Amino acid sequence: MNAYFYNFGALNNFCNQVLKYSKNIVQEKSGKTVYQAKEDGSILVEYKDSVSLNSRTEAKIKDLGEKHLAINSFFLDYLNAYNVPTGYKKVEESTLVLQKNSIYPFSITISNIIDKRTSKIFEKPEGTYLVLPVFEFRYGIARDNLIAESHLISLDILPIEELKVIKRICTKVNAVLKSYFERRNSFLAEVTCYFGKDEDKIFIVDDFTPVSLKVLPLDPGLKNINSYKIKTPADYKDYVEFILSLTKN
Repeated sequence: MNAYFYNFGALNNFCNQVLKYSKNIVQEKSGKTVYQAKEDGSILVEYKDSVSLNSRTEAKIKDLGEKHLAINSFFLDYLNAYNVPTGYKKVEESTLVLQKNSIYPFSITISNIIDKRTSKIFEKPEGTYLVLPVFEFRYGIARDNLIAESHLISLDILPIEELKVIKRICTKVNAVLKSYFERRNSFLAEVTCYFGKDEDKIFIVDDFTPVSLKVLPLDPGLKNINSYKIKTPADYKDYVEFILSLTKN
């Protein structure tokens, strides 16, 4: 009888583990797959050893997924420490675990520098540092899907009160990360944020990998590192190593 109960308990534990990691694919993106855990609805992100350098080139880089995971989890955890609401829970078995959420269908790119496109539009010198950041809204995943804030309100994508909360979070994310990089002799030129919502809570859910972060080293000895001029897998690999090094000092 005791043996029976012992085996039953072991079987029950095994079944719980199976359920815990049972998941449905939510989204396939360049360099990662996003799942939802069946047990509690948590969002699980698994990174691949690949990245899209442009619309035509998918680069394979050894151990890239592991490094993307380490960088993203580091900055999400860092933002948590500054009371920035994120959905980050933990890293478990090489998987980023996020709080369950309904992701908003847009992203916000925060720019602290005049990039090439902005330079052409406003006839301002490219590379000029901005005193106040520019927020650019993009619908979906295409980088050229620029939209106005009024689209989000007028098309009932979200209430204006939620938009205000999201913009406040963006302002704090920018201030915290900009200060972090400045202390390490680097400049946060750009970062793209994605948001989710669970019940009444709004929080950051992505993306603090080198895909989203554009950081410029201020050390003249690192002038070969330029996140705006990545063209080859070697360029991206060097940039990833640079960002990874900034998480360790």
